[in-house]
Amino acid sequence: MERASEEAIPSESAVLINPNPNPIPVIAASSQLRPEWPTVDGPLGLSEQDAVGHARKFFGFGFLLLPLLWAVNCYYFWPVLRHSTSFPRIRPYVVGSAIGLTVFSAILASWALTFTIGGERLFGHAWDELLMYNVADRYGLTGIF
Repeated sequence: MERASEEAIPSESAVLINPNPNPIPVIAASSQLRPEWPTVDGPLGLSEQDAVGHARKFFGFGFLLLPLLWAVNCYYFWPVLRHSTSFPRIRPYVVGSAIGLTVFSAILASWALTFTIGGERLFGHAWDELLMYNVADRYGLTGIF
């Protein structure tokens, strides 16, 4: 009996020998795996059935001038956005949110840069009407208080 237990324990030389001289890199193997959960919080998050409804709501309410919800949708469903073959029922809403957020950000940035860089040189005499910091002076509201 004692002899059988000694044979079951591998020797140190057996542990150090690599039977596969060309192993698949861990990064390549893990990038092709499908994530188990559709949300960033894993098993604490939503099931796939509930996630479809939430992704659809975030996507739809983003069109009501709430593009922050598109950003939330992209962040919360990051595993769906990252893996192109995972969760095909959720993916259209998350990709649509990413596209909407990108378009909204580009429009907002171009609008802000137009006023910041252009200023009076770009708008000429209409610049005084576009400014918001002199509204109280224009309507005589500075002497009320």
